[in-house]
Amino acid sequence: MDPYFYTEKPKYQLQDIEDASEFYDIIERSSLTHQLSSSRPYIYWTMEIYDKANGIKGGGGLGVLAADTRRVAEKLDVPFVVVTPFYRSESHQKITNLEQEEFSETVSPKDYGFEYIDEVSISSRGFPDASLSIFKKVLGSTQFITISEPNFGKLYEGEGSGDHRLYQEVALGFGGYKALKLLGIKPAVIQLNETATIFAALARLDELCANGMNLYEAIVYVRKHTLYTNHTLLQAAEPEFHRSQFEKLVLPNLKSNAVRCWLMEQFRNDRLRPNLLAIELTEAKNGVSKLHARVANFRDRNNDKVKFHAITNGIDLETWTLPETLQTYHNNNIIDKFGLPTDDFSRQLNLIHSADIRYLKKLGRKELNRVLLKRQDQYNKSIQVPENAILFDFKRRFANYKRPYMPFENPNALRQILINHNAHYILTGKVHQGDVTMYQKLLEVLKLIDQDPVLRERVHYIQDYDEELGRALAIGSDIAINIPIVGLEACGTSWEKDIANLKILISTNDGGVADIQPIACLEVSGKNYEAEVLSLYVNMHKAAAIVKNDQLLEKHIRHQLNNYLPIISGARMMKDYLKFIFPKTQTQPKKEPSVKRIVIQ
Repeated sequence: MDPYFYTEKPKYQLQDIEDASEFYDIIERSSLTHQLSSSRPYIYWTMEIYDKANGIKGGGGLGVLAADTRRVAEKLDVPFVVVTPFYRSESHQKITNLEQEEFSETVSPKDYGFEYIDEVSISSRGFPDASLSIFKKVLGSTQFITISEPNFGKLYEGEGSGDHRLYQEVALGFGGYKALKLLGIKPAVIQLNETATIFAALARLDELCANGMNLYEAIVYVRKHTLYTNHTLLQAAEPEFHRSQFEKLVLPNLKSNAVRCWLMEQFRNDRLRPNLLAIELTEAKNGVSKLHARVANFRDRNNDKVKFHAITNGIDLETWTLPETLQTYHNNNIIDKFGLPTDDFSRQLNLIHSADIRYLKKLGRKELNRVLLKRQDQYNKSIQVPENAILFDFKRRFANYKRPYMPFENPNALRQILINHNAHYILTGKVHQGDVTMYQKLLEVLKLIDQDPVLRERVHYIQDYDEELGRALAIGSDIAINIPIVGLEACGTSWEKDIANLKILISTNDGGVADIQPIACLEVSGKNYEAEVLSLYVNMHKAAAIVKNDQLLEKHIRHQLNNYLPIISGARMMKDYLKFIFPKTQTQPKKEPSVKRIVIQ
């Protein structure tokens, strides 16, 4: 099996930490060594995780984030358990006659070193109990606990409010909770990664009440030990289920009559959105960027707006950064052994010069071309990007709100950019299964490219986007394009990988990029869509000019890193979660200073 990540590790590794208490000390939570343990760990529930090295392939950014969170926890020696499905069938993409087609491959947890534990069952009205196979895999202080069965289906199979989707969520929640009990694991805290995982909290509530605890005392207990992490901006975008679906798939798994009655009281007009249960059963709630936490429009049963705490997503720098670039950060005392920026990282950034950037980007281009040899473009051919060419990229799910089609609105303008700057453009990202509108958009873009000799030579759509390709582009491209409709991107992490790998970022003022105001990159803006398109082309010209000028390149890269390095650190994300979930008990927590935009002269 080909490695999915680099094989050569930096000389100074995050794993060299000898005692986790040192990390807890620096975040003023030294008591965590008593609150977290292998038998009482931090539990992270997620419907998807994108960790191909461990055989689990998710659907996109949410899954990649989950994999990074576990990796960071392992490096920081945090007792951490991921409860997730192991999907036996993973989806892939191919392009035939410029149209996207999907195909599936069968995978097994045993092929990736997972240990079979036992079976647990969940019930549904009118059908035999479903038997779920429990597998686990231990990785340092962390472990996967997965549930799986032949008919479980693919990730997000079926309609969002359909019976099969509800079955998957119930199986993960109730089945995963039974798996924890089977293994003797008692959660110190449960993090619900989106509302699809809410049935884990419901299972815990049911157990407490079935064992004799008063319903309202049990609700208070569950609330205090459960975190709801929201990745969706609009409550109306969440799935909704009918009472009859809950009666068929949820109620048979509840032992407590009090919990059954309470659950049925949550319905309005015989319908219920699971996010309302997440709001009811959690005290701590967070959005995944400052903007997201501020604008997410969710309301509780009383129609009061739900307040979300902001914890911006971060990335595992060791996974996504070119090893030599990461080593440069360590050697220059920019990043410490935990993956956190040092106290004087701003000053130390002055040690990174244009010659360093160009050398590291040359190494990155070599790695990208190595990966591209194994991949296919829209014509089912492999490509190589010339070493001396400037490379733009758009790498993320091919979703309407991310606007992958924007650079192609004026083919003449794009053509001139590519010719004038000796540039190539790589576009990659799958259309979500069943998204008819974006299937058509992708076809239109590929046909437009095909009809223009310059675009056909210089614009490459790379098939079957995955984390290996995403990492290679983060490392080997020069300029990243991130242009979601403002207000619709919760955070995004692709741009964070670009920042870490010394790329020029072109972005709208959205998601995690907007944590810094004004944003510390080339901003796409305008009063309407046409103005934004023009702004994008202007910034593409500007970015190419920066890449070609040593002084401008050095200044711009330092400026981006100075503002965003503290934000993109996965260790910073873990630190923020631990401080939020486990507040100091004897003294009031210090008020965190707001992050301000810093300019390096």
